[in-house]
Amino acid sequence: MLYDKDIRDPLFDFLEETYGKIRIIEEKQMGRSRADVVMVLPDAVCGIEIKSDADTYTRLKRQVRDYNQYFDCNYIVVGTSHAMHVEEHVPDWWGIITVEIENGRVDFYILRQARENPKRNRKKKLSMLWRPELAHIQEMNQMPKYRQKSKDFVIEKILAAVPEETLCRQVSEELFERDYNEIEEHINAYRKGVRL
Repeated sequence: MLYDKDIRDPLFDFLEETYGKIRIIEEKQMGRSRADVVMVLPDAVCGIEIKSDADTYTRLKRQVRDYNQYFDCNYIVVGTSHAMHVEEHVPDWWGIITVEIENGRVDFYILRQARENPKRNRKKKLSMLWRPELAHIQEMNQMPKYRQKSKDFVIEKILAAVPEETLCRQVSEELFERDYNEIEEHINAYRKGVRL
């Protein structure tokens, strides 16, 4: 039986081998759920839910609803105990990766490739960015700063001004560059109007 902790590190290696340049963000709050894994690709952000052999589908319906709002595409990674029935529990645009022990090592197989998520809410995706990251996107696109406006206001202005393809790349760039060790410094600098 494989548990979540047995799956994560080998999964990250598998994803890097499969997709090349990626960044992994673990345990990201989105809506009422927490994404197990957020995989940042150069032009997309992908949500990944892990259901080990020890897990049940109890919360999956709500998780699917939340993942669908935030991510460009989604995968579910399942142990062998779920592999036969997982397709019944996720939309057909979700990718499915199975995981099992093969010759003493954790082995992954892409049962179904993820497709573009038709339910993605672009506002929700942008809401994952911190205010200094949004400010950098505004700067890259020669937009006004809107320093006294709310985050929601700024997100609306960005969505109206920046073509989707460009914005997808820029969101990924911000997430690739995100430094959790320096966030307090960046937020304080943003509040003072200083660009680091």
